[in-house]
Amino acid sequence: MKHRAILMSELDNVATALENLEANSEAEVREGAELKIYTLTEDIPFGHKFATEIIRKGTKIIKYGQVMGAATQDIQEGAHAHVHNIESLRGRGDKQ
Repeated sequence: MKHRAILMSELDNVATALENLEANSEAEVREGAELKIYTLTEDIPFGHKFATEIIRKGTKIIKYGQVMGAATQDIQEGAHAHVHNIESLRGRGDKQ
């Protein structure tokens, strides 16, 4: 199975799709020395993110090892993580 998504840092809780991914398909992701396979619960467009673990509402979304937002609702493993369920925390000044 070829890598269809990438994890940018071992701290990340989302992976990025390297191609358009279909719901109910599998995506192999290298996490350090380990290869993990995720079953996607919905379509993930190229360049978009999916959760690599259950992310509870209010939990920080980490990509590139950096906080990029917070979940506005629970996000299941393998689900699309995007503007519909993530609030940006970058550049706001009112949230840390």
